[in-house]
Amino acid sequence: MSGTKQIKTALISVFHKDGLDAILAKLHADGVKFLSTGGTQTFIESLGFPCQKVEDVTSYPSILGGRVKTLHPKVFGGILGRRGLESDLEQMAKYEIPEIDLVIVDLYPFEQTVASGASEADIIEKIDIGGISLIRAGAKNFNDVVIVPSKAEYPVLLDILEKQGAQTSLEQRRMFATRAFGVSSHYDTAIHEWFEKN
Repeated sequence: MSGTKQIKTALISVFHKDGLDAILAKLHADGVKFLSTGGTQTFIESLGFPCQKVEDVTSYPSILGGRVKTLHPKVFGGILGRRGLESDLEQMAKYEIPEIDLVIVDLYPFEQTVASGASEADIIEKIDIGGISLIRAGAKNFNDVVIVPSKAEYPVLLDILEKQGAQTSLEQRRMFATRAFGVSSHYDTAIHEWFEKN
């Protein structure tokens, strides 16, 4: 496969965890390390897989009521760092930024929250900031990173893992990036439309 990259470290931050267990089992069997926060980390550990806390990497806890968890240079540097650029690799080493090869995100359910008739305050809290930022960062650096932007893509990733192990081609990473920007665009459009109406 052209542009084949091995997945060694995965950052997982998801709202919907159903369908994730088979992916986690396959990644773990292939020696992939997990990095996560909050409920996702608890879920991963409940399946018996080791999982490093994001706060152990960043040295910052989840703050502001969970509004800020992954938004940190050590996380985004690990996603956006260009593996083929010596200056990026030198800075990653200098600032102890880990390479993150796979990002799995499932955003807060904004549209479902609106449809449920929730209060404005609850709707505002379901505007995902960290997740959407992770999606955009992973998609931008598709040359080196696999971005899985929603639970709809879980089966696609699992199929790849089952066929070729914890590695992906450049074409596969570009495909995920294309879908990621589609998820991001749809999400922001839904938020924009809600603000327009309210």
